[in-house]
Amino acid sequence: MWVNTQFELTANKKKPGAATAVNATNWEVSRKVFLQMNNPHNMWTDRAQNLIYATEWFDSKLTIFDRRTGKSVNRISVGDAPAHVMTRVDTDQLHVSINGSNDRDSVVELSPLGGNVERRIDIGRPGPHAHWMGHDGGTMVTPNVFTGDSTIYDFARDGIRNIVPTGGPEAHPIATGMMPDSSKYYVANFLDSTVTVIETATGNILKTINLLQNYDPVSGNITGPVGALPIQTPVSPDGIAMVTANILTDTITIVNTKTDELVAALPCAAGCHGVQFGAKKGGGYYAYVSSQSANVLQVVDIDPNGDGNPADAAVIGRILLTPGANTAMDDTIKAHSGMGGQGVLAVPVVYNGWVQKLPQEWKDQLTVKQRDPLK
Repeated sequence: MWVNTQFELTANKKKPGAATAVNATNWEVSRKVFLQMNNPHNMWTDRAQNLIYATEWFDSKLTIFDRRTGKSVNRISVGDAPAHVMTRVDTDQLHVSINGSNDRDSVVELSPLGGNVERRIDIGRPGPHAHWMGHDGGTMVTPNVFTGDSTIYDFARDGIRNIVPTGGPEAHPIATGMMPDSSKYYVANFLDSTVTVIETATGNILKTINLLQNYDPVSGNITGPVGALPIQTPVSPDGIAMVTANILTDTITIVNTKTDELVAALPCAAGCHGVQFGAKKGGGYYAYVSSQSANVLQVVDIDPNGDGNPADAAVIGRILLTPGANTAMDDTIKAHSGMGGQGVLAVPVVYNGWVQKLPQEWKDQLTVKQRDPLK
């Protein structure tokens, strides 16, 4: 597991932030990579799972380093405030959302392994944040923060399929998650605490999920799961659950994707922010949740009894993100150790589309179902 501990200050650089690795066999912090990263925000990896791509949100750079050694491979300029990065499954090209862009061409496409910028993609809007890529490389969806809508980009036609309103600029759409077959996707609207459900092929709005539906603002009574100020919101690789980190309520909300109903809310550490899925040994998936204002990573089992219903999801572990005696580091921490949890990355990437492209050494560690989640 990799977590961007964005607030860590070190002795030999002026700007904060690290990529922190957790060994999932013993749950210990195995490495911290600082390099010259300026507030690293989100990460992804290449098809071979050898490189880590990290966006520097308070800068204009994408840093690329070797996952096994922590050594720098490249640091490339992509644009102001790069937010999220993902690869396209069919080509392994990188796509970086440029949150600080004032232009329509606000997603940068890089060559495989991040060697160079190939083009800037016109999504019709400035300022995208946490985009998501389709399982077959045909689609990209972006939440457009400043215009209150979401772009569906079609790579086959090399153009915009739809721009879908998700509540207006005051809603502040900030993150997306997509079903493993790309049939629908979810947009977290940060400032109005809703999630818009959109049919990918048509751009039709299927539903708006109110994460505060069980909260009475007059009496203060809470009668069910609640979430406020939602941020990252991925869908599990098997498609049974959408998990959202809510930074105001410090809750992890769970939506059953069959019904798009809010079915659970779990306690989260202070500053609940990032979510990403990884394979669980023996079958199923864990959701890993980071927090800005706490130095822990939480582990959520989305289906403890294996019945396909995520209503019984549970927090099953908390991992301290401070270094231990055996943690490899390229700098010395002087303040905020383990703090500032932002983007999370599980290696190997086991989402549908990506998991089928894994090297055999990684596939051998997965169950038959995990190797092809929709079969």
